[in-house]
Amino acid sequence: MRLNVNPNRMVLLRLRKRLDFARRGHHLLKDKLEGLIKEFSSLVEAYRKQRIMVDDLLPRILKTFLLAKASALSEEVIEDALNYPKGKLLIRLSQKSVMNVLIPQLTIEGQVDAFSYGLMNTPLELDYALGSLRGIFPEILKLAELEATVRLMAQEIGKIRRRVNALEYFLIPQLEETVRFIRLKLDEIERSNNSRLMKIKDIIRSH
Repeated sequence: MRLNVNPNRMVLLRLRKRLDFARRGHHLLKDKLEGLIKEFSSLVEAYRKQRIMVDDLLPRILKTFLLAKASALSEEVIEDALNYPKGKLLIRLSQKSVMNVLIPQLTIEGQVDAFSYGLMNTPLELDYALGSLRGIFPEILKLAELEATVRLMAQEIGKIRRRVNALEYFLIPQLEETVRFIRLKLDEIERSNNSRLMKIKDIIRSH
């Protein structure tokens, strides 16, 4: 559907500039979309591998905790050991730009002493379980970072794709149709003017 405009040369010039701008914008957005999709595919694969690794390790650590609980003299021994950690685990949240998309970065800045309890009454399995949990925590953070990044990238791809489609299937065809219409009208006006001029010349010659 063409735009409702007056078919004159000024409007034609303005619409041709707008059409050229829309085509260049469409080309740039399409290039960006292709780059985002390529980056997104790599991120999805990295997330998939990280998820498999974490999902594989966490149940093993849980089993070790259960084994520690079964090996302890009493449940209170395990609870007391876990209720009084020393130190703090600090996580810094920052951002970086990937293809103009701000994605999160999680960095561990502190570390908890895994063995902040007396070792006399606690089973060896608890030491192993807490050590394993401390070891996997950076991988859990990486998984959370990748998951958030994949989600943000998917949102950006959806936004860019909508803009590309709006240009490709609506605005550019609309401008092209309007430009064709104005050209036809201007050609028609020019032919009509030429015809009148010829008639005037014929009248002048006949006199």
